[in-house]
Amino acid sequence: MTFRDKARGSLLGLAAGDALGAPAENLTPAEIRRRWGRLTEIEGGGTDDTEYAIFAASLLVTHGHALTSADVANAYRREIIPRIEGPMKGAGFSELGTVEALRRGLEPPLSGQAHQHGWSDGLAMRAAPYGIFCPGDPAEAARLIEQDGLVSGSGEGILGGRAVAGAVAAAMGGASPPEVVSAALSVIPADSWTARNIARACEVLGRFPPVESGEDLALVEALHEAVVVKHYPWTDVAPEAVALALAAFLAGDGDVAAAVTFGVSLGRDADTIGAIAGAVAGAVQGEHGVPARWAEKIGPVSGKCLPVVAGKHVLDVADELAKGL
Repeated sequence: MTFRDKARGSLLGLAAGDALGAPAENLTPAEIRRRWGRLTEIEGGGTDDTEYAIFAASLLVTHGHALTSADVANAYRREIIPRIEGPMKGAGFSELGTVEALRRGLEPPLSGQAHQHGWSDGLAMRAAPYGIFCPGDPAEAARLIEQDGLVSGSGEGILGGRAVAGAVAAAMGGASPPEVVSAALSVIPADSWTARNIARACEVLGRFPPVESGEDLALVEALHEAVVVKHYPWTDVAPEAVALALAAFLAGDGDVAAAVTFGVSLGRDADTIGAIAGAVAGAVQGEHGVPARWAEKIGPVSGKCLPVVAGKHVLDVADELAKGL
């Protein structure tokens, strides 16, 4: 496969996972099973995950490896903030807080610290373009995405983004699923919350047979027990979402459909879990690894969260990224 094919697979997998998981966001696995049995078909569009990934890709197309946090902050002020009329619809806590911080004149890293929600998975959800841009180089992918993360997050939120960017970079370079997860761990501290959660999820997977036609309910419960923050009312916790997404990727052995459907069945931040699992698996399998019936449902984004990206299609964005490789 060419880098272009892998890039298209990654962003198409991200968009498909986002769209498939959107109706299950913030639900429990039990409620998902009650409503759908198993989510396998895309009915509507995606969420902010896809739109922010497209925006992140535009930063790389413009600045390449020279990207800095100041460039990202300037892009927010130039391309995002002036187009917001009234409430910022569909954005996560970290992005909402960042917009307010930048409006108040704060610069990174303070813009990512002031809202005190730095552990959000908002960076992890848009990490795929950084991995695509650095095929086979997880360390560089992690370095670049940290520049983005300094604007909108801190601490574990940045580490979650680094882990996903590193995983996608390894997948773009031809790594096997276990090697992809090892790459994610290689770019974050071993004693971090994110690394511990990924390790716990991998340990749980080692006790269960491979996921095939349907998820093992005992496996779902075990993964929740291992990494989910019980009684916390919000689900956009990066160490949790990243660990569950990488677990889904491993459980599906890198297959896009298996990884995404299992990922969204885990509930919690289901769209982000599905998007991350799809992005990593798509980078392994390429464009043709994404089920055709899903790909047909992915159209240009509406810009409901980020008007600046309205009308853009992830495949065109992937092609732009691939040109710079």
